[in-house]
Amino acid sequence: MGWSLNLGTIAGTTVRVHFTFLLLLVWIWLTHYQIGGTPAAWQGVAFIIAVFACVVLHEFGHIAAARYFGINTPDITLFPIGGVARLERMPEEPGQEFVIAVAGPLVNVAIAALIFVLLGGSAGVEQMAGIEDPRMSFLARLAGVNVFLVIFNMIPAFPMDGGRILRAALAARLSWSRATQIAATIGQGLAFVFGFVGLFYNPLLIFIGIFVYLAAAAEAQNAQIREVATSVLVADVMITEFARLERSATLDQAIEMLLATTQHEFPVVDSAGHLEGLVTRNDMIRTLKEKGPAAPVASAMRHDIPKIHYRKSLEESLRLMQQADVPAVAVVDSSDRLVGLMTHETIGEMLMIRSAVSDAFRFGRLRGAKPRFTRI
Repeated sequence: MGWSLNLGTIAGTTVRVHFTFLLLLVWIWLTHYQIGGTPAAWQGVAFIIAVFACVVLHEFGHIAAARYFGINTPDITLFPIGGVARLERMPEEPGQEFVIAVAGPLVNVAIAALIFVLLGGSAGVEQMAGIEDPRMSFLARLAGVNVFLVIFNMIPAFPMDGGRILRAALAARLSWSRATQIAATIGQGLAFVFGFVGLFYNPLLIFIGIFVYLAAAAEAQNAQIREVATSVLVADVMITEFARLERSATLDQAIEMLLATTQHEFPVVDSAGHLEGLVTRNDMIRTLKEKGPAAPVASAMRHDIPKIHYRKSLEESLRLMQQADVPAVAVVDSSDRLVGLMTHETIGEMLMIRSAVSDAFRFGRLRGAKPRFTRI
C-alpha cells in the first residue's frame, strides 16, 4: 500500500504503518504536552504505541484463525483508526468467516483480562474510561482501550468484525451477496451517524465515518464481483487492444507510449508474443529518476505477473490477482502467447455495464431482450 512504512515481517506477514499514523503521534505529543509538559507528551506517545501493539495482536488473532483454514495473510497496515489485514482470499464458508472475525476481539478480551489481573482487580470503570487523561494509570487506560476495541469491533456493520459476524449469520440463510449488501448498508448508515455526531463533538468521528463508508462500499462491490465471477470467463472481461513494449525498448520509448495512451500497465513481450514482464506507470517514473531515459525498459519491469488461460473463470483470475497483489493478470492462449490483460479497471467496467444492462432491462428499455454481458 502506498504511503506506508515497512516495519518488518512477523510469521510471514509484513507489518506496515501508514504515514498518517506518524501524524497521529505528533498530534498526541502536542496535546499531552499542553496538559502535563514533556513527560506527559512522551507518555502519551508511549501509550499510543502500546495501543497499536494491541491492535497488531488483534490482527494476528484474525491471521491465526485464517491460517487454520488455509488462508494466508500477506500483510497488515496500521492506520490511525486501526489495522487492516489483507487476506489472500475470502473464507469459503460462513462458519469460517465467523471464527476468523471473532478471533480478533477475543485477543483484546484476553489482553484486558490479563491487565486486570496484573492490577490485582483494582482498575475501576472510571480509570478505564479515562483513556485520554494522562493522569490516569497507564495500564488501566490500556485495559480500557482494549474493552473499547471489543465493543467497537462488535458493532454489527461493515467493516467492523461485528459486520462480518452478521454476514456469516445471514449467509447461512441468504446468498453471500445479499448478506454482504445488508451488512454494508448498515455500515454506511453507521458512517453517516459517525459523521453527524463528529460535527458537534469530535472531528475524529468524521474521519472514522468516511473510512467506514468507503470500506463498506468496497466490501459490497467485492461481494458483487464474487457473485458473478463464477459464471464469467476471463475472455469476457479482458482487454484485447492494448499497447505492448518489446524487451529492447528504452524507458524514453515507454514514456512516449504512456503519454500517447490511457494505459497504466504495459506488457513486455518477446518476438513470439510471449510475456516477459509488466511495466507500470509508477515503475517507469521511479526508474526514470534513478537511471535516466536511456535505461532499458527491462530494468523497470516486474516479473511476478501471473498468467491465466482465456477460457478460465474470472473467479480464478481474481484469486491470482489478490494472492500476488499485482495490478494486472496476463491472459494467454493455448500457445502461451499474450492475448489480453485483466486489470481492476476492466472488472469495474464489467460491473458498471452489467448494472446498466440490468437496469435497462428492468425498466423495459430492452423489451424482449435478456440481460447479457459481452466482452469489453
